Amino acid sequence: MNEEQKNKVIELLNKAMAMELQSVHQYMHQHFKLDDMDYGELAKNVKLIAIDEMRHAESLGERIKELGGDPISEPAGPIIKGQDLKEIFSFDAGEEEDAIKTYTEFAKLCREYGDALSAVLFEGIIEHEQEHYNYFNNVDTHLDNLGDVYLARMAGTDGDIGKPKGFVVKG
Repeated sequence: MNEEQKNKVIELLNKAMAMELQSVHQYMHQHFKLDDMDYGELAKNVKLIAIDEMRHAESLGERIKELGGDPISEPAGPIIKGQDLKEIFSFDAGEEEDAIKTYTEFAKLCREYGDALSAVLFEGIIEHEQEHYNYFNNVDTHLDNLGDVYLARMAGTDGDIGKPKGFVVKG
């Protein structure tokens, strides 16, 4: 891979990293809203997906550094606030669908630029994004078909994901 190709790959990786950071912020905002409304199971799953997105951003950043680039720290766009509960999951499914399409193109371009490692990274992230899409689409379908009955079933459910593990809290 020549220098121009490497710079193009870094640009793709940074675009994806910005998308992932935007998703982290969006999903955490939604998680807190769902938790405040006492939809624990929905809040928990959106929080876990946000954590997946943070892991994606971290992986993309590490690859950017490996290629000698500077990982971006700004989200790709603003956080959408004030969404109606019944809009959240269709919105998120659309975001995941867009990510799948974008990352599929990015993986193809990385291979064309001679960077199989970045292509494989994108392909792995695509698998996760597909799982996220399936979840969001499934909840959206339940909301469309069952509406308040589904929400009543979700109200008061457990939102605990256990103790978080990190630098300070080791588990």
